[in-house]
Amino acid sequence: MQLAKRLISGVDIWLNTPTRPLEASGTSGEKAEMNGVLNLSVLDGWWYEGYREGAGWALTEKRTYDNQQYQDQLDAATIYSMLENEIIPLYYDKNSKKYSPKWIQYIKNSTAQIMPHYTTKRMFDDYTHKFYNKLANRSGSLVKNDFAKAKELAAWKEEVASNWDSMEVVSSNFEGNIHTGLTIGDVVKATIVIDKHKIQGDIGAEVVKMQSNPLTDQEIISVHRMRTDKKEGSKIYCSVEINAHEAGAFKYGIRIFPDNKDLPHRMDFAYVKWVNF
Repeated sequence: MQLAKRLISGVDIWLNTPTRPLEASGTSGEKAEMNGVLNLSVLDGWWYEGYREGAGWALTEKRTYDNQQYQDQLDAATIYSMLENEIIPLYYDKNSKKYSPKWIQYIKNSTAQIMPHYTTKRMFDDYTHKFYNKLANRSGSLVKNDFAKAKELAAWKEEVASNWDSMEVVSSNFEGNIHTGLTIGDVVKATIVIDKHKIQGDIGAEVVKMQSNPLTDQEIISVHRMRTDKKEGSKIYCSVEINAHEAGAFKYGIRIFPDNKDLPHRMDFAYVKWVNF
């Protein structure tokens, strides 16, 4: 902390350019941020979420070359270009009072738009509202009336687990150009008929849509919950319409799962059945 105090107090730009995507976090940049220092970093670690246009500077998270030596050379040239043509001229664009109003505006933007998202108060607020309060309320509901809700959930899980393999996919279908490729505005409709057989509790279904990103070799995934159109005995009829907001070829699958409003989250009871296309 003593070293950081000396470093940060004399800095106008916090230059942090790790090899993407190897930045563990970037807390030094957050610390600089809290002290009015502007950041110039690659969009990795905290800066991937923290960067705001007009409140700092960023190198793209995308790679141009697979060869790291070539990528390093390109990144270095980009950094020098940003410093020479944008950042340094902005810093020295001083008025009659010997300071740069535009530079000060960057600092104000940084302080107003980025800093509040990385305070300890924001962290405590997130823990409180997203976790602690919800867990406290859930704990109260589970222990109420001699653990009635906990016993009910345990019995439901046992029943579903015992009969999960008896479930049958009667039919499933996709309407749309899912194999030849979609254009923006196309509509894909998915339907499925499920026979629960011995399962007494509710089950849900959703479409998982995947597309490969050739630049990063990663899967882009979106999930679309299917609605229950009708029930006939042990059979459930589900469907969903998906509007194509991107063009291209996609992979589709339907994921079936136990459904209970009293579960805290899906992974609390992670049974699943896939129907691939």
